[in-house]
Amino acid sequence: METAFLGTPDTSPWLFSGLVVASFFASYFSIVAGTAGGLMLLVLMASFYPPAVLIPMHTLIQLGSGISRSFSMWEWVLKRTLLPFTLGCIAGAALGGYIFISLPPALLMGGLGLFVMLITWAPQLGRFGPERGRFALLGFGVTVLGVFVSATGTIVGPFVASASPDRRNHVATMSSLMAITHIAKMGAFLWIGFTLGAYVPLIAAMIASGILGNWYGEHTLSRMREDWFRTGFKVVMTLLALRLIWVALKEMQLV
Repeated sequence: METAFLGTPDTSPWLFSGLVVASFFASYFSIVAGTAGGLMLLVLMASFYPPAVLIPMHTLIQLGSGISRSFSMWEWVLKRTLLPFTLGCIAGAALGGYIFISLPPALLMGGLGLFVMLITWAPQLGRFGPERGRFALLGFGVTVLGVFVSATGTIVGPFVASASPDRRNHVATMSSLMAITHIAKMGAFLWIGFTLGAYVPLIAAMIASGILGNWYGEHTLSRMREDWFRTGFKVVMTLLALRLIWVALKEMQLV
């Protein structure tokens, strides 16, 4: 593709418009389902951009949407989780992905799928140890992994669900923790000299539509029953975990 709409490389007007609309629905779904909007957007964008561009661009788009959501729902954020998670993120960004790049991708995906399934359906396991230590370790892990796979809300979601007494606590805290993760990752990308100047028009438009999606999603969430939210969250997490396991089995040629 040689089109560069508004100076954005490899982007036609139709693709530009489609991704802006997709960002709206991804943000809306992230609030209503409690997770997965970022992952869906990542999968869609992966069809059009190479990983070296995709992951930093997706990170910045999700950061803009997450910060907006955090500010608008700040009263519901579980603030005690922020500092330990931030410290873990800093350590994860500093050390990079050396722990993970030595593992076969199929083994990593399969392990993550089983782990997510276990924490989702046995929430007491997501409350192991002191909360501060748990979220510090979580911050470290998702930042290291996020440098390579970008959408790590699947991992964070079950832990936040275990700590959240209300669906609004869940959504607000998820947004804040993922924003912290994205900031740490962007720091790592800047440190290695990666720039996204040519993609600024698309990124800005997708952040703006994501903010609008947040607004509509918050209004839907306020009218939603707590049990519907919890059930929907478990269904979405289970489907994502099964997808990871299926991809891992295919990579290992077991299916």
